[in-house]
Amino acid sequence: MLTSAAMLVTLAAGASGQEAPATVADPARGLGEWEKIHAVFSHPRCANCHVEDEHPRWSGPEFPVARHHGFNVGRGADGSGFGNAGQRCTTCHFDSNSSALHGPPGVEGWHLAPAEMVWWQKSSAEICAQIKDPERNGGRTLEEVATHVRDDKLVAWGWAPGPGREVAPGSAQETYEAIRNWSAAGAPCPGG
Repeated sequence: MLTSAAMLVTLAAGASGQEAPATVADPARGLGEWEKIHAVFSHPRCANCHVEDEHPRWSGPEFPVARHHGFNVGRGADGSGFGNAGQRCTTCHFDSNSSALHGPPGVEGWHLAPAEMVWWQKSSAEICAQIKDPERNGGRTLEEVATHVRDDKLVAWGWAPGPGREVAPGSAQETYEAIRNWSAAGAPCPGG
């Protein structure tokens, strides 16, 4: 008979196709993994699209000071994150990056993160709590968050942002592994 913990590992493994690491509370190890994750999530390549208000931001060398996106681009009246009617994100952001230096970046389905997934300028502890909360992380388990980071093409853009843009730290695979390791260590948050 499987224990509760073994059952969770088995269920998580079935959902991702890989065996999930067993959960063993280890706050020191978990916080070390969280630091790797936070370095990615708070980086301009990720944070610019996880914005608090209706307007995406863009940043350059002056980050974390960023400016609102030009042309009065917004999330969209429907809250979808795909832009306003007649001014959708894909009007300028195509399925691939522009070859021009600082030209419009692109990947299939370009859009802002959903409003419940906003973490622009939030503290590490606030983002950590949010990532663990399915009501504020897109309805995902931590294993699904890890898979989303590793497999979503829009997320992967952060590691291939086009000419003249700083790349997010590490890689999608390394961030996936850090999320799984953080989760396996009990998913501790800073200050908690």
